[in-house]
Amino acid sequence: MEFASAHGVWRSKPMVDHEEYWSRIRERGVAALAEELTAEETERLTEEYGAHNYHPLPVVIARAEGAWAYDTEGRAYLDCIGAYSAVSHGHLSPFLVETACAQLRVSALTSRAMYTPQLALFLEGLCRFTECEMACPMNTGAEAVETAIKIARKWAYTRKGVPDDRAEIVVAAGNFHGRTTTIVGFSSEDAYKRHFGPFTPGFVTVPFGDISALAAAITPSTAAVLMEPIQAEAGILIPPDGYLAAVRTLCDQNNILLIWDEIQTGFGRAGRKFAWQYEDARPDLLCLGKALGGGVMPVSAVAGTRDAMEVLHPGDHGSTFGGSPLACAVALAALAEMEVSNLAGRSAVLGARLLAGLRALEDPRIEDVRGRGLLAGLEFHAGTDTGALTQAFLHAGLLTKETRHRTFRFAPPLTIDESLTDEIVRRVALALAATVGG
Repeated sequence: MEFASAHGVWRSKPMVDHEEYWSRIRERGVAALAEELTAEETERLTEEYGAHNYHPLPVVIARAEGAWAYDTEGRAYLDCIGAYSAVSHGHLSPFLVETACAQLRVSALTSRAMYTPQLALFLEGLCRFTECEMACPMNTGAEAVETAIKIARKWAYTRKGVPDDRAEIVVAAGNFHGRTTTIVGFSSEDAYKRHFGPFTPGFVTVPFGDISALAAAITPSTAAVLMEPIQAEAGILIPPDGYLAAVRTLCDQNNILLIWDEIQTGFGRAGRKFAWQYEDARPDLLCLGKALGGGVMPVSAVAGTRDAMEVLHPGDHGSTFGGSPLACAVALAALAEMEVSNLAGRSAVLGARLLAGLRALEDPRIEDVRGRGLLAGLEFHAGTDTGALTQAFLHAGLLTKETRHRTFRFAPPLTIDESLTDEIVRRVALALAATVGG
Protein backbone atom coordinates (compact mmCIF):
# COMPACT_ATOMS: atom_id res chain seq x y z
CA MET A 1 0.00 0.00 0.00
CA GLU A 2 1.35 3.46 -0.90
CA PHE A 3 0.88 6.80 0.82
CA ALA A 4 1.67 10.20 -0.65
CA SER A 5 2.63 13.38 1.19
CA ALA A 6 4.82 16.41 0.79
CA HIS A 7 7.93 14.34 1.50
CA GLY A 8 7.25 11.71 -1.14
CA VAL A 9 5.50 8.39 -1.61
CA TRP A 10 6.09 5.45 0.69
CA ARG A 11 4.91 1.90 0.94
CA SER A 12 3.58 0.76 4.27
CA LYS A 13 6.04 -1.29 6.29
CA PRO A 14 5.23 -4.58 7.98
CA MET A 15 4.43 -4.16 11.66
CA VAL A 16 6.97 -5.32 14.23
CA ASP A 17 6.04 -8.15 16.52
CA HIS A 18 2.99 -7.22 18.59
CA GLU A 19 4.62 -7.86 21.95
CA GLU A 20 7.83 -6.09 20.93
CA TYR A 21 5.84 -3.06 19.76
CA TRP A 22 4.15 -2.44 23.12
CA SER A 23 7.21 -3.37 25.17
CA ARG A 24 9.30 -0.82 23.31
CA ILE A 25 6.82 1.93 24.18
CA ARG A 26 6.74 0.87 27.81
CA GLU A 27 10.51 0.64 28.11
CA ARG A 28 11.66 3.58 25.99
CA GLY A 29 8.84 6.03 26.65
CA VAL A 30 6.80 8.01 24.15
CA ALA A 31 9.04 11.11 24.29
CA ALA A 32 12.14 9.18 23.22
CA LEU A 33 10.32 7.40 20.39
CA ALA A 34 8.82 10.66 19.13
CA GLU A 35 12.23 12.34 19.13
CA GLU A 36 13.68 9.56 16.98
CA LEU A 37 10.87 9.57 14.41
CA THR A 38 11.85 11.27 11.15
CA ALA A 39 9.63 13.76 9.35
CA GLU A 40 9.04 11.22 6.60
CA GLU A 41 8.04 8.49 9.05
CA THR A 42 5.80 10.91 10.93
CA GLU A 43 3.88 11.73 7.78
CA ARG A 44 3.75 8.10 6.62
CA LEU A 45 2.31 6.81 9.88
CA THR A 46 -0.18 9.67 10.09
CA GLU A 47 -1.44 9.13 6.56
CA GLU A 48 -1.53 5.35 6.86
CA TYR A 49 -3.33 5.07 10.20
CA GLY A 50 -5.16 8.38 10.56
CA ALA A 51 -8.50 9.37 9.05
CA HIS A 52 -7.91 12.04 6.43
CA ASN A 53 -10.08 14.70 8.03
CA TYR A 54 -7.25 17.26 8.02
CA HIS A 55 -4.89 18.49 5.33
CA PRO A 56 -1.78 19.56 7.29
CA LEU A 57 0.87 21.95 6.10
CA PRO A 58 3.99 20.11 4.89
CA VAL A 59 5.89 20.67 8.13
CA VAL A 60 6.43 18.39 11.13
CA ILE A 61 6.54 20.27 14.44
CA ALA A 62 8.74 18.58 17.02
CA ARG A 63 8.56 21.12 19.84
CA ALA A 64 7.27 24.59 20.63
CA GLU A 65 7.93 27.38 23.12
CA GLY A 66 6.44 30.84 23.46
CA ALA A 67 5.60 32.19 20.01
CA TRP A 68 7.86 29.71 18.25
CA ALA A 69 7.41 26.22 16.82
CA TYR A 70 10.34 24.10 15.66
CA ASP A 71 10.39 21.37 13.04
CA THR A 72 12.37 18.14 13.15
CA GLU A 73 15.32 19.89 11.50
CA GLY A 74 15.35 22.52 14.25
CA ARG A 75 14.03 25.30 12.01
CA ALA A 76 12.03 27.96 13.86
CA TYR A 77 8.62 29.22 12.75
CA LEU A 78 6.62 32.12 14.15
CA ASP A 79 3.30 30.49 15.01
CA CYS A 80 0.47 32.66 13.72
CA ILE A 81 -2.01 29.78 13.64
CA GLY A 82 -1.80 29.35 17.39
CA ALA A 83 -4.16 26.37 17.32
CA TYR A 84 -6.90 28.76 16.19
CA SER A 85 -6.58 31.03 19.26
CA ALA A 86 -6.04 28.18 21.74
CA VAL A 87 -2.38 29.11 22.31
CA SER A 88 -3.02 32.69 23.40
CA HIS A 89 -0.65 32.26 26.36
CA GLY A 90 2.14 31.06 24.09
CA HIS A 91 3.37 27.51 23.89
CA LEU A 92 4.16 25.93 27.26
CA SER A 93 3.58 28.91 29.53
CA PRO A 94 5.78 28.11 32.56
CA PHE A 95 3.04 28.97 35.05
CA LEU A 96 0.51 26.74 33.31
CA VAL A 97 2.94 23.85 32.93
CA GLU A 98 3.87 24.11 36.62
CA THR A 99 0.18 24.19 37.55
CA ALA A 100 -0.56 21.11 35.45
CA CYS A 101 2.41 19.18 36.86
CA ALA A 102 1.48 20.07 40.44
CA GLN A 103 -2.13 18.96 39.91
CA LEU A 104 -1.02 15.71 38.24
CA ARG A 105 0.74 14.79 41.47
CA VAL A 106 -2.56 15.09 43.36
CA SER A 107 -5.43 14.00 41.08
CA ALA A 108 -6.34 14.30 37.42
CA LEU A 109 -9.83 12.87 37.01
CA THR A 110 -12.52 12.09 39.53
CA SER A 111 -16.15 12.48 38.60
CA ARG A 112 -18.84 15.10 38.87
CA ALA A 113 -20.51 12.59 41.18
CA MET A 114 -18.35 14.23 43.88
CA TYR A 115 -17.23 17.74 44.77
CA THR A 116 -13.63 18.88 44.22
CA PRO A 117 -11.93 22.08 45.41
CA GLN A 118 -10.46 22.64 41.95
CA LEU A 119 -13.91 22.76 40.36
CA ALA A 120 -15.19 25.10 43.05
CA LEU A 121 -12.29 27.51 42.54
CA PHE A 122 -12.59 27.34 38.75
CA LEU A 123 -16.32 28.08 38.71
CA GLU A 124 -15.84 31.09 40.97
CA GLY A 125 -12.91 32.34 38.90
CA LEU A 126 -14.66 31.90 35.57
CA CYS A 127 -17.76 33.74 36.77
CA ARG A 128 -15.61 36.57 38.12
CA PHE A 129 -13.67 36.81 34.86
CA THR A 130 -16.75 36.76 32.62
CA GLU A 131 -19.01 38.69 35.03
CA CYS A 132 -21.54 35.88 34.68
CA GLU A 133 -23.55 34.24 37.45
CA MET A 134 -23.15 30.51 36.76
CA ALA A 135 -21.11 28.23 34.51
CA CYS A 136 -21.14 24.67 33.16
CA PRO A 137 -17.70 23.18 32.32
CA MET A 138 -17.14 20.94 29.32
CA ASN A 139 -14.14 19.99 27.15
CA THR A 140 -14.36 21.26 23.57
CA GLY A 141 -15.81 24.29 21.87
CA ALA A 142 -18.41 22.24 20.04
CA GLU A 143 -19.55 20.80 23.37
CA ALA A 144 -19.95 24.33 24.71
CA VAL A 145 -22.16 25.25 21.78
CA GLU A 146 -24.22 22.07 22.13
CA THR A 147 -24.63 22.86 25.84
CA ALA A 148 -25.87 26.37 25.05
CA ILE A 149 -28.35 24.98 22.52
CA LYS A 150 -29.78 22.58 25.09
CA ILE A 151 -30.04 25.33 27.71
CA ALA A 152 -31.72 27.72 25.25
CA ARG A 153 -34.28 25.14 24.17
CA LYS A 154 -35.17 24.08 27.72
CA TRP A 155 -35.37 27.74 28.78
CA ALA A 156 -37.78 28.42 25.91
CA TYR A 157 -40.07 25.56 26.95
CA THR A 158 -39.94 26.04 30.72
CA ARG A 159 -39.60 29.81 31.06
CA LYS A 160 -40.88 31.43 27.89
CA GLY A 161 -43.71 28.99 27.19
CA VAL A 162 -42.79 27.89 23.67
CA PRO A 163 -44.73 24.71 22.77
CA ASP A 164 -42.66 21.52 23.07
CA ASP A 165 -40.38 20.76 20.11
CA ARG A 166 -41.16 24.09 18.43
CA ALA A 167 -38.22 26.19 19.66
CA GLU A 168 -36.11 27.94 17.02
CA ILE A 169 -32.63 29.41 17.26
CA VAL A 170 -31.54 32.11 14.82
CA VAL A 171 -27.98 31.79 13.48
CA ALA A 172 -25.86 33.76 10.99
CA ALA A 173 -24.80 32.74 7.51
CA GLY A 174 -21.08 32.05 7.36
CA ASN A 175 -21.05 30.79 10.93
CA PHE A 176 -18.61 28.29 12.37
CA HIS A 177 -19.64 26.80 15.72
CA GLY A 178 -18.13 23.31 15.54
CA ARG A 179 -18.33 19.97 13.77
CA THR A 180 -21.13 17.95 15.42
CA THR A 181 -24.01 16.85 13.21
CA THR A 182 -26.36 19.34 14.87
CA ILE A 183 -23.94 22.22 14.36
CA VAL A 184 -22.91 21.48 10.77
CA GLY A 185 -26.60 21.15 9.96
CA PHE A 186 -27.02 24.92 10.30
CA SER A 187 -23.74 25.79 8.59
CA SER A 188 -24.02 27.64 5.29
CA GLU A 189 -20.93 25.83 3.95
CA ASP A 190 -22.08 22.93 1.78
CA ALA A 191 -18.75 21.13 2.21
CA TYR A 192 -19.33 20.87 5.95
CA LYS A 193 -22.75 19.25 5.46
CA ARG A 194 -22.43 17.02 2.41
CA HIS A 195 -23.23 13.37 3.21
CA PHE A 196 -23.73 13.99 6.94
CA GLY A 197 -27.51 14.47 7.03
CA PRO A 198 -30.28 14.29 7.98
CA PHE A 199 -29.89 17.27 10.25
CA THR A 200 -31.57 18.59 13.36
CA PRO A 201 -34.36 21.10 12.62
CA GLY A 202 -35.03 24.25 14.60
CA PHE A 203 -32.47 26.68 13.17
CA VAL A 204 -33.14 29.78 11.07
CA THR A 205 -30.29 31.43 9.15
CA VAL A 206 -30.00 35.18 8.48
CA PRO A 207 -27.23 37.25 6.87
CA PHE A 208 -24.49 38.25 9.32
CA GLY A 209 -24.61 41.95 10.14
CA ASP A 210 -28.14 42.54 8.80
CA ILE A 211 -30.28 43.64 11.76
CA SER A 212 -33.44 43.96 9.64
CA ALA A 213 -33.16 40.35 8.50
CA LEU A 214 -32.70 39.24 12.09
CA ALA A 215 -35.78 41.16 13.22
CA ALA A 216 -37.85 39.61 10.44
CA ALA A 217 -36.76 36.08 11.41
CA ILE A 218 -37.97 36.33 15.01
CA THR A 219 -41.24 34.58 15.84
CA PRO A 220 -43.01 33.66 19.10
CA SER A 221 -41.14 30.35 18.93
CA THR A 222 -37.69 31.94 18.83
CA ALA A 223 -35.66 30.78 21.82
CA ALA A 224 -32.30 32.39 21.14
CA VAL A 225 -29.94 34.14 18.78
CA LEU A 226 -26.59 32.31 18.45
CA MET A 227 -23.77 34.19 16.72
CA GLU A 228 -20.06 34.96 16.77
CA PRO A 229 -19.38 38.65 17.44
CA ILE A 230 -16.58 38.33 14.85
CA GLN A 231 -16.73 35.51 12.33
CA ALA A 232 -13.18 34.17 12.54
CA GLU A 233 -13.39 31.02 10.42
CA ALA A 234 -15.33 32.87 7.73
CA GLY A 235 -12.38 35.20 7.16
CA ILE A 236 -12.25 37.60 10.15
CA LEU A 237 -15.56 39.27 9.33
CA ILE A 238 -16.56 42.17 11.58
CA PRO A 239 -20.21 43.30 11.64
CA PRO A 240 -21.22 46.95 11.12
CA ASP A 241 -20.90 49.32 14.07
CA GLY A 242 -23.95 49.12 16.30
CA TYR A 243 -24.94 45.62 15.19
CA LEU A 244 -23.99 43.80 18.39
CA ALA A 245 -25.92 46.26 20.56
CA ALA A 246 -28.90 46.11 18.19
CA VAL A 247 -28.97 42.31 18.52
CA ARG A 248 -29.04 42.68 22.29
CA THR A 249 -31.94 45.16 22.03
CA LEU A 250 -33.92 42.83 19.75
CA CYS A 251 -33.46 39.96 22.17
CA ASP A 252 -34.66 42.10 25.08
CA GLN A 253 -37.71 43.27 23.14
CA ASN A 254 -38.71 39.73 22.21
CA ASN A 255 -37.78 37.80 25.37
CA ILE A 256 -35.03 35.85 23.60
CA LEU A 257 -31.69 34.60 24.90
CA LEU A 258 -28.58 36.10 23.32
CA ILE A 259 -25.74 33.59 22.93
CA TRP A 260 -22.32 34.85 21.86
CA ASP A 261 -19.87 32.20 20.68
CA GLU A 262 -16.51 33.59 21.85
CA ILE A 263 -14.60 30.34 21.55
CA GLN A 264 -12.11 31.88 19.10
CA THR A 265 -12.59 35.59 19.82
CA GLY A 266 -12.68 35.53 23.61
CA PHE A 267 -10.07 35.90 26.35
CA GLY A 268 -8.33 38.93 24.87
CA ARG A 269 -7.90 37.68 21.33
CA ALA A 270 -9.85 40.60 19.81
CA GLY A 271 -8.37 43.32 22.02
CA ARG A 272 -10.99 43.16 24.78
CA LYS A 273 -11.66 40.36 27.25
CA PHE A 274 -14.52 39.43 24.92
CA ALA A 275 -15.40 40.78 21.50
CA TRP A 276 -18.99 41.58 22.52
CA GLN A 277 -17.57 44.27 24.83
CA TYR A 278 -16.97 46.62 21.91
CA GLU A 279 -20.67 47.44 22.30
CA ASP A 280 -23.42 47.22 24.93
CA ALA A 281 -24.21 43.62 24.03
CA ARG A 282 -23.95 41.53 27.19
CA PRO A 283 -24.99 37.92 26.49
CA ASP A 284 -27.33 35.65 28.40
CA LEU A 285 -25.07 32.72 27.52
CA LEU A 286 -21.40 32.81 26.58
CA CYS A 287 -19.70 29.90 24.79
CA LEU A 288 -16.05 29.60 25.79
CA GLY A 289 -13.13 27.33 24.92
CA LYS A 290 -9.74 27.23 23.21
CA ALA A 291 -7.63 29.74 25.21
CA LEU A 292 -9.45 28.71 28.39
CA GLY A 293 -7.21 25.63 28.44
CA GLY A 294 -4.07 27.73 28.17
CA GLY A 295 -2.82 25.74 25.19
CA VAL A 296 -2.21 22.85 27.58
CA MET A 297 -5.43 20.84 27.40
CA PRO A 298 -9.02 21.11 26.10
CA VAL A 299 -11.28 23.09 28.43
CA SER A 300 -14.58 24.71 27.51
CA ALA A 301 -17.61 26.08 29.28
CA VAL A 302 -20.88 27.91 28.99
CA ALA A 303 -21.28 30.84 31.36
CA GLY A 304 -24.43 32.87 31.73
CA THR A 305 -27.23 34.31 33.78
CA ARG A 306 -28.73 32.40 36.65
CA ASP A 307 -32.14 32.57 34.94
CA ALA A 308 -30.82 30.67 31.93
CA MET A 309 -28.36 28.32 33.63
CA GLU A 310 -30.74 27.13 36.33
CA VAL A 311 -32.94 25.30 33.83
CA LEU A 312 -30.38 22.47 33.91
CA HIS A 313 -31.22 19.81 36.49
CA PRO A 314 -29.24 16.70 37.51
CA GLY A 315 -29.23 14.26 34.60
CA ASP A 316 -29.97 16.89 31.94
CA HIS A 317 -26.38 17.22 30.82
CA GLY A 318 -22.90 16.02 31.70
CA SER A 319 -19.37 15.11 30.70
CA THR A 320 -16.92 12.51 32.00
CA PHE A 321 -13.91 14.80 31.72
CA GLY A 322 -15.66 18.18 31.91
CA GLY A 323 -14.76 19.93 35.15
CA SER A 324 -12.00 17.46 36.06
CA PRO A 325 -9.50 18.60 38.71
CA LEU A 326 -6.71 18.82 36.14
CA ALA A 327 -8.79 20.82 33.66
CA CYS A 328 -10.04 23.18 36.35
CA ALA A 329 -6.57 23.81 37.78
CA VAL A 330 -5.13 24.59 34.35
CA ALA A 331 -8.07 26.78 33.32
CA LEU A 332 -8.04 28.79 36.55
CA ALA A 333 -4.30 29.38 36.11
CA ALA A 334 -4.94 30.42 32.50
CA LEU A 335 -7.53 32.98 33.64
CA ALA A 336 -5.15 34.34 36.27
CA GLU A 337 -2.36 34.76 33.75
CA MET A 338 -4.71 36.53 31.33
CA GLU A 339 -5.78 38.95 34.04
CA VAL A 340 -2.46 39.63 35.77
CA SER A 341 -0.53 39.97 32.50
CA ASN A 342 -3.32 42.06 30.91
CA LEU A 343 -3.28 39.96 27.76
CA ALA A 344 -6.35 41.76 26.42
CA GLY A 345 -4.59 45.12 26.69
CA ARG A 346 -1.47 43.74 25.02
CA SER A 347 -3.65 42.35 22.25
CA ALA A 348 -5.26 45.73 21.63
CA VAL A 349 -1.93 47.59 21.39
CA LEU A 350 0.03 45.00 19.45
CA GLY A 351 -2.96 44.18 17.26
CA ALA A 352 -3.17 47.79 16.13
CA ARG A 353 0.54 47.64 15.31
CA LEU A 354 0.14 44.37 13.37
CA LEU A 355 -2.83 45.65 11.36
CA ALA A 356 -1.01 48.91 10.54
CA GLY A 357 2.01 46.95 9.36
CA LEU A 358 -0.06 44.64 7.17
CA ARG A 359 -1.98 47.57 5.69
CA ALA A 360 1.27 49.29 4.81
CA LEU A 361 2.35 46.40 2.58
CA GLU A 362 2.31 47.44 -1.05
CA ASP A 363 1.10 44.45 -2.99
CA PRO A 364 -1.68 44.71 -5.60
CA ARG A 365 -2.84 41.18 -4.76
CA ILE A 366 -4.03 42.26 -1.31
CA GLU A 367 -7.75 43.01 -1.35
CA ASP A 368 -8.34 43.79 2.32
CA VAL A 369 -6.83 43.70 5.80
CA ARG A 370 -9.32 43.15 8.64
CA GLY A 371 -9.10 42.50 12.31
CA ARG A 372 -9.40 43.44 15.94
CA GLY A 373 -6.68 42.87 18.47
CA LEU A 374 -4.35 40.05 17.52
CA LEU A 375 -6.91 38.47 15.21
CA ALA A 376 -6.06 39.63 11.70
CA GLY A 377 -7.16 38.54 8.25
CA LEU A 378 -5.17 39.20 5.08
CA GLU A 379 -7.47 38.74 2.09
CA PHE A 380 -6.19 38.38 -1.46
CA HIS A 381 -7.94 39.09 -4.76
CA ALA A 382 -9.51 36.26 -6.72
CA GLY A 383 -6.99 34.54 -8.94
CA THR A 384 -4.14 34.80 -6.45
CA ASP A 385 -2.20 31.56 -6.11
CA THR A 386 -2.85 31.05 -2.39
CA GLY A 387 -1.17 27.65 -2.53
CA ALA A 388 2.08 29.30 -3.56
CA LEU A 389 1.59 31.89 -0.82
CA THR A 390 1.16 29.15 1.77
CA GLN A 391 4.48 27.63 0.72
CA ALA A 392 6.14 31.05 0.71
CA PHE A 393 4.93 31.77 4.24
CA LEU A 394 6.44 28.47 5.37
CA HIS A 395 9.71 29.25 3.59
CA ALA A 396 9.75 32.59 5.42
CA GLY A 397 9.35 30.78 8.73
CA LEU A 398 5.74 31.78 9.33
CA LEU A 399 2.89 29.44 10.22
CA THR A 400 -0.43 30.67 8.86
CA LYS A 401 -3.18 29.00 6.92
CA GLU A 402 -5.93 30.09 4.57
CA THR A 403 -9.46 30.31 5.90
CA ARG A 404 -12.43 30.74 3.58
CA HIS A 405 -12.40 33.19 0.68
CA ARG A 406 -8.63 33.62 0.12
CA THR A 407 -8.00 35.03 3.59
CA PHE A 408 -4.97 34.11 5.71
CA ARG A 409 -5.57 34.29 9.45
CA PHE A 410 -2.96 35.65 11.84
CA ALA A 411 -3.55 34.76 15.50
CA PRO A 412 -0.17 34.77 17.25
CA PRO A 413 0.16 34.35 21.02
CA LEU A 414 -0.97 37.39 23.00
CA THR A 415 2.38 37.27 24.78
CA ILE A 416 4.41 38.54 21.80
CA ASP A 417 6.18 41.90 21.98
CA GLU A 418 6.64 44.78 19.52
CA SER A 419 9.70 43.23 17.88
CA LEU A 420 7.92 39.95 17.16
CA THR A 421 4.87 41.85 15.89
CA ASP A 422 7.11 43.65 13.41
CA GLU A 423 8.84 40.37 12.57
CA ILE A 424 5.50 38.89 11.49
CA VAL A 425 5.01 41.78 9.06
CA ARG A 426 8.59 41.45 7.79
CA ARG A 427 8.12 37.75 7.08
CA VAL A 428 4.80 38.38 5.33
CA ALA A 429 6.61 40.89 3.12
CA LEU A 430 9.30 38.32 2.33
CA ALA A 431 6.67 35.76 1.32
CA LEU A 432 4.88 38.28 -0.89
CA ALA A 433 8.14 39.26 -2.58
CA ALA A 434 8.95 35.61 -3.22
CA THR A 435 5.65 35.09 -5.07
CA VAL A 436 5.48 38.23 -7.20
CA GLY A 437 3.62 37.35 -10.36
CA GLY A 438 1.77 34.52 -8.59
